[in-house]
Amino acid sequence: MLWLLSLRQVDCNQGRDGVSGLRLGDFVGDWRIGRQITDRLGPEARLEGRAEFAEVAGGLEYLETGQLRVGDLAAMNASRRYRWRAEGPAIAVEFPDGRAFHRFDPGRDQPEATHDCAPDTYHVRYDFTRWPDWTCHWRVTGPRKDYDMLTRYSRA
Repeated sequence: MLWLLSLRQVDCNQGRDGVSGLRLGDFVGDWRIGRQITDRLGPEARLEGRAEFAEVAGGLEYLETGQLRVGDLAAMNASRRYRWRAEGPAIAVEFPDGRAFHRFDPGRDQPEATHDCAPDTYHVRYDFTRWPDWTCHWRVTGPRKDYDMLTRYSRA
């Protein structure tokens, strides 16, 4: 397909930059994911599934699919998409429509970022200290939201 570029062309297949430095290209491929959502205002939830980082023009597309269980309810299919792209040494994460979500420094072992979506606040902390196993921890607060969401990633 013409819209695909090699990661070399978008300068994100450089591998590690030092002991803890990651680059966009390090995420390419398939991942197993397990997610625990601890909701202080509702039932807990769990997701088991897969995530794929695929090359697209200008970066990577993140596609997550899995089975979500909320409380005692039957499992349901769940999915989400994001776009990840290199922005200097940082990684910018965008919604599928191109709106900014957050950005983080993959050169740090535990980078953090915040996304304000009034009246709610989304704070994320990535943990790459056990790469290629890594985690993403979201703390979400607002008038009707109060939950922690921890996702564990490992190579598929």
